[in-house]
Amino acid sequence: MSSTLPPQLESGSNLVGPAEHSLPAAALARARAGIQPTLPEAYRTIPVAPGSSWLRKAFAFAGPGYLVAVGYMDPGNWATDLGGGSKFGYTLLSVVLLSSLMAMLLQALSAKLGIVMGRDLAQACRESYSRRTTIVLWVLCEIAIAACDLAEVLGSAVALKLLFGLPLLTGVLITAFDVLIVLALQGRGFRLIESFVITLIATIAVCFAYEIFFAQPLWHQSVRGLLPRAEILRDREMLYIAIGILGATVMPHNLYLHSSIVQTRAFGSSSANKREALRFAVFDSTLALAFAFFVNAAILVLAAAAFHSRGITHVAEIKDAYQLLTPVLGAGLASTLFALALLASGQNSTLTGTLAGQIVMEGFLDLRLKPWVRRLITRALAIIPAVFVIGFAGEGKVTALLIFSQVILSFQLPFAVIPLVRFTNDRGKMGAFANSRLTAVLSWLVAAAILAFNAELVWLSLRAQ
Repeated sequence: MSSTLPPQLESGSNLVGPAEHSLPAAALARARAGIQPTLPEAYRTIPVAPGSSWLRKAFAFAGPGYLVAVGYMDPGNWATDLGGGSKFGYTLLSVVLLSSLMAMLLQALSAKLGIVMGRDLAQACRESYSRRTTIVLWVLCEIAIAACDLAEVLGSAVALKLLFGLPLLTGVLITAFDVLIVLALQGRGFRLIESFVITLIATIAVCFAYEIFFAQPLWHQSVRGLLPRAEILRDREMLYIAIGILGATVMPHNLYLHSSIVQTRAFGSSSANKREALRFAVFDSTLALAFAFFVNAAILVLAAAAFHSRGITHVAEIKDAYQLLTPVLGAGLASTLFALALLASGQNSTLTGTLAGQIVMEGFLDLRLKPWVRRLITRALAIIPAVFVIGFAGEGKVTALLIFSQVILSFQLPFAVIPLVRFTNDRGKMGAFANSRLTAVLSWLVAAAILAFNAELVWLSLRAQ
């Protein structure tokens, strides 16, 4: 297989920043071992100037967290949050909060893995497990990415229909060509990708700020909704949506994505450099995910305030929310901004899903495909079920399919979370950076909670048959 190492590794040129600094030992070791980084075109391309101020370093490391945060406000979240908010009011806000806290911990572990080991999660699995196990994990991850991409395809198609009146089937087919946007951005540097993503996130936030202002939610009930309730576990329908929220929030492919894109920063190889890089990377992801929590929660709060509080408890479709928002809120732009935010969400998620797909395939299989080939494969896996459902079941089943795709993501989570927790707990792999006892306990509790949620849903579903 021909080498696709970035020029920095092939030439031994500087990766740290100023010319007097040498190639980091981790990059040299990677080159000597013949281990090729995923996203080689972006590997260590963003300089981190030694001796610069805290603010400049924070800016240098800012970006990957927001690419990860995109997954926490994608169209899958819209379907689960709209359904949960309209039917159960503010009750499931506690699930949004719990999922966000889980995500902050897991993404911090993902960043730690990438920074300390110099491997992304897929590469770490390939090095640690047998070929058969690696293939199984890869297939499961591809299913999760296809489920996520399905949500993005349907979300974008729904937005195009709401904004321009295009049939859903036409919108789904149009989304096949957004590969051109992704490829254009990838060819112009990783910072441009990050800037584009942050701009779309800001667009979504502004749209929802407008919606919330006119919805006038009951804030005291919102605060009460942040407290978990036992009824969530007892009510099969509520639990189904809760697990959909979990799957839509803690995205399994984001763990692979984050462990790779933190390596776009050219930090040094000493323990002090890695510790500093880890601090800034965790700060970046935690801040981004806190912002994503408020956006994600805003979707559910909007549904609760605009619909549930007015006795409209069966807003099962995104298009229903679009049609009702303007007359219910009395705000002329409410519906249009809702659809615009949905389109921004779908396009944002498309971009990060492309990167995750490339990382997973290269990391698990060491298989290098041209980005446009990989993108077309991923998009085809999403378009086929979308076309089938719209063509045979009708457009009315779109939101149900969106929620189902998020439940698939939740069931795939343990196969990403458990290896991540194991690797970051392993002193043989992480050395002094291995998880502390408290972090290890918390991370295993998160993994156990995910398994328990999934098992409870299966039990309730079987009992209802």
